[in-house]
Amino acid sequence: MRDIRRSSRSPRKSRPVFAALLGAAAFLGTGVFASPAGAATAAADPASFWTAERMRQATPLDLPTVDRSRVKAPSVGKGKEKTVAPTLPGALNDVGVLAFPHSGGAWSGGGAVVSTAGRVFFTYQGRTASCSGNAVTSSNKSTVITAGHCVKLEGSWHTNWVFVPGYHDGQAPYGRWSATKTLSTPQWTASEDINYDIGAAVVAPLDGKLLTDVVGGQGLAFNTGYNKAMYAFGFPAAAPYDGEKFIYCSGTTNRDFLLSNDHGMNCNMTGGSSGGPWFTQFNESTGTGLLSSVNSFKYNFLPNRMYGPYFGADAQNLYQTAQSS
Repeated sequence: MRDIRRSSRSPRKSRPVFAALLGAAAFLGTGVFASPAGAATAAADPASFWTAERMRQATPLDLPTVDRSRVKAPSVGKGKEKTVAPTLPGALNDVGVLAFPHSGGAWSGGGAVVSTAGRVFFTYQGRTASCSGNAVTSSNKSTVITAGHCVKLEGSWHTNWVFVPGYHDGQAPYGRWSATKTLSTPQWTASEDINYDIGAAVVAPLDGKLLTDVVGGQGLAFNTGYNKAMYAFGFPAAAPYDGEKFIYCSGTTNRDFLLSNDHGMNCNMTGGSSGGPWFTQFNESTGTGLLSSVNSFKYNFLPNRMYGPYFGADAQNLYQTAQSS
């Protein structure tokens, strides 16, 4: 998750949106989807690299700053409304009803989201770091959606990238799924535009099984507008959280009126929650919904409000490319 504030540094010409990025994590861009770059060279076996101790010690990406004078909010590429239904591996338990709206706390329910969502671990600038992500319905049954800054940052793709669905307290109940490819849109790749902070990963089979056959896959929604009732989930690892618990927020969102075209929601999640899913049409009883955004950034002067990118045509192109990989 990124923290946006005014920077006294001179902006980089190669980074028209961000003047200074003081942490790790990547953002997605917009436009016609080009051939995405893959993840950088990783360990021979990233899943083995991520021991329980390394997962516990992984730190959330630091929060960067931005020069407000160089941030613009171009119109987001839009298309026809499109939804994809969730896919589930088995029966679900009724989890009851929780508070709505909610500005942040442990998810005490159950349902599909407990297994489809998880922590993302990777190596960034020589250190172990973490984000959040979610498995989605896909043709290859192997696609994870996260934030763009959780796959690439400052021109470098993260390495040793794994997805750990259902993570809790250093445990990987559904295994560690190694990425064979990580992707973002051309605009994030080129300029790290905050409006398109969306990333994806394709993970390898584990023990002969495909990801969503094991944990299920949430649905998705594109080009469905603003001002929606939404639920956000993640594994925040910066104080007051420690990355070991599954946290959620909920509320009716509105469009950012400051520097982006993002959705905004009152939410106290912190660094490490980046890439965690935002759902519309979320059913608390089954823990299923339509992935419509991800945790992306906060303004330093609005510490209890989270922002997530609009899922328009470019997010849909990214998803299509990932699921066909």
